[in-house]
Formats: sequence, structure tokens, C-alpha cells
Amino acid sequence: MITSIFSKSKPTNLIIGFFSIALSCAFAYFKIETHALTYTNTLQLLGLVVLSCLGMLFVNFIASKNSLSKTNTLEVPLYSSFLLLIPESTSHLNIVIANLLILLGLRRIISLRSQKKIKNKLFDAALCITLASLCYAWSILFFLVIFLAVSLQTENKIRHWLIPLVGSITVYLIAYSVGFIVDYKLFEQLFADFQIRLDFRYYSTIRLTLALLLLIALGLWASWFYFKSITQRKKAVRPAYYIIIVSFFIALVVNTVVLQKNGGALLFVFAPLSIIMSNYIDTLKKDWLKESFFSVFLIAPLVLLLLL
Repeated sequence: MITSIFSKSKPTNLIIGFFSIALSCAFAYFKIETHALTYTNTLQLLGLVVLSCLGMLFVNFIASKNSLSKTNTLEVPLYSSFLLLIPESTSHLNIVIANLLILLGLRRIISLRSQKKIKNKLFDAALCITLASLCYAWSILFFLVIFLAVSLQTENKIRHWLIPLVGSITVYLIAYSVGFIVDYKLFEQLFADFQIRLDFRYYSTIRLTLALLLLIALGLWASWFYFKSITQRKKAVRPAYYIIIVSFFIALVVNTVVLQKNGGALLFVFAPLSIIMSNYIDTLKKDWLKESFFSVFLIAPLVLLLLL
């Protein structure tokens, strides 16, 4: 019953999604980051809410316009519940912006299947992901998705491999020039951010440990079935499914190696994971399994927030 309501009612999904994201941002900003309730901070919080909601809308657009979900729109409540499950993911403006840019890049990458304006789409995707790396250095790993798309969705021409590189170099040259004028050492800062640290003590609290165990266990379980189902999809849409699953594992790598493990980079995981989870729920034959699996991600965030 619950899944049938959410799978058919897009307005309900969006309303609940907006509310969940607003609640997540408020908890992160005032409870976790302990900012004071001032006019300036309220405006900053509003900006985080708007940008986070845009991310949710981008996820829904990518999934619905590229046949990544069938008849349901479960990726919307799933994405918003992930943010509520780990509110820390909404508290870092640079990561929220980087996530939006990556989603814009993924949208252009997946749309390559139309075989129209290939050069423009490759350039735009490289532009978006490189800009994301200026906000959050490890975002550049998502550049690998562009090369995956080139190998799967375009003719094997040398210019298709070079265009993303040209787009990326263009962004870095402009950014370096601006940094030189204002005396900002861009590349030194980027290289400093690329330090690797395998220290997960930040996630040692009961709330974060339970949240991560839930996401990792059910996420890997769903991704396994998602990967196996790709061969059953139409040939034209298979590359998009590969792009989503590869994006998910790149996001996991980023969270594993990143220097500052503060929960922010988990935001990169949520977009591909919500699409993967949505597809998995759709493949379940028994209604009680669908209800149980989906209900976990509706109830768990509310329960774990009590531990804040």
C-alpha cells in the first residue's frame, strides 16, 4: 500500500521530499553544526534547502527522462530520506554545489544515447564535473564516467576522447588565471585536498554507524540485483544503467579515501543509490517485501534523529 501510493503520486513525493530535505538541513545546520538562529544564518540555511531540493529534482529528472525507472517515482522519497538519515550530507555548501554540478554532468552524459550534439554534451559534461572539482577536489573522479560513456555511447573517434579533456583544461586555465590575479594558489589547494586518509572515527557514533550499516548493506544488496538486471534492459538504455552503477561505486571510493570524513561526501552516493534502490523495489514480486524494504528508509531516519 505504501509503495503504491508513493509510486503513483508524484506531487505527494515532492511535498514529502521538500519537507524531509528542509528538516534535514535544519537539523544539520542548527543541531549538528550548532549555528545560532540569526537572520544571516537563516538565509544561508534557506540557500542550502533550495540547492538540496534542486538536487532531488535533478535526480527525478534524470531517472524519468532516461528510462531509469519504470512506472514509479520512488527515487524522490528515497533520495530525501537518505538526506534525512545522514543530515551531515546537507551541511557543506561546497559539496552541495559540487553534487548539483555532477548531476548536471550525468544528465548530459546519459543523454548521449540520442546521438545528437555529441560534442556539445561531452564538453558540457566535462565542464560541469571540472567545476565540481573546484568546489570539492575529489569530484574529479566522476570524470571517469565521461570516458565510460564515450566507450559505450559514441563512435570510437579520437575527438570524442579529447573533447572532455579540452573542456576540463579550459576550466582549469580560467580558474588558474583568476586565482593568479587574486593571489590564490589554486593547484596547491587542489593537491592538498587530494590527500588520502583511512580514518573513520567520525562515523563511530551509534547514529552514524547504524545509518551507514543500513545504507551499505541494503545498498550493496540492491546494486547486485541492479547490475544483474542490466542485461534484461533494452540495448539502447543499458549504457545509462552502467553509468549509474559506476557513479555509485565512484562515490563510495570518494567517501573511503577523502581526507575530511565529515559525512558531507555521502551526498554523492545518494543520487545513484536512490535510482538503484527504486529499481530494486520495482523488481520485488511480493508486496510485503516491497512494503518492508521501502518502509525501512521512511522510518529509520526519524528513529535515528532521536539520537541527535
